[in-house]
Amino acid sequence: MDGDSTRGAAVVPPSARWEHFAHGADIGVRGFGVTREQAFEQAAVALTAVVTEPLGIAETGSIGFACQAPDDELLLVDWLNALIYEMATRKWVFGRFTVRINGQDLAARAWGEALDGARHRPAVEVKGATYTALRVAQAADGSWVAQCVVDV
Repeated sequence: MDGDSTRGAAVVPPSARWEHFAHGADIGVRGFGVTREQAFEQAAVALTAVVTEPLGIAETGSIGFACQAPDDELLLVDWLNALIYEMATRKWVFGRFTVRINGQDLAARAWGEALDGARHRPAVEVKGATYTALRVAQAADGSWVAQCVVDV
């Protein structure tokens, strides 16, 4: 699945997108955005897309998140691992995210619903975000990228 497809255009502005990248037996998730926050949001959409189609997730509820880390890369890993934990323990999937970052403090909200195996048809279970290919950076044009490999 690739965030560049037309199915994602109705939900996010053209400047924000996500994609997957190959990495051995695991998979990389990458988010792009005009802001660091938007790149983190799109990385979360890419994480969901490893499991199921994000646009097929209803917003029946939301969960708040708070993370803190000494740098952007560790903050990304903590954020994605917090999502993975909630997906595993609550048996939920999330399709929409808002992220606010103040210094190295992240506050976020994820909207989604209980996992329905028949409807969501989960492809794999994500076990955790890793430090492999970990990168949060601002490009010369001012846009942001947030990426890492997730263990499946």
